Amino acid sequence: MKIDVDRTTCEIHAQCVFAAPDVFSLDEDDELVYDADPGPEHDEAVRSAALVCPVQAIRVSGDLA
Repeated sequence: MKIDVDRTTCEIHAQCVFAAPDVFSLDEDDELVYDADPGPEHDEAVRSAALVCPVQAIRVSGDLA
């Protein structure tokens, strides 16, 4: 699975951080950081993160478990 976050669309609502904390986080400047190629054990959480993003900035592609 590959993740891409459109940083021009992302408004740092951080809902993805709550949905998939092992993949998404905020750094010390409150900027979003994420693992663009997480393992299959994170598929469900990443799908949830993409769904709850209020501005739909998260794109998921590739094979999903």
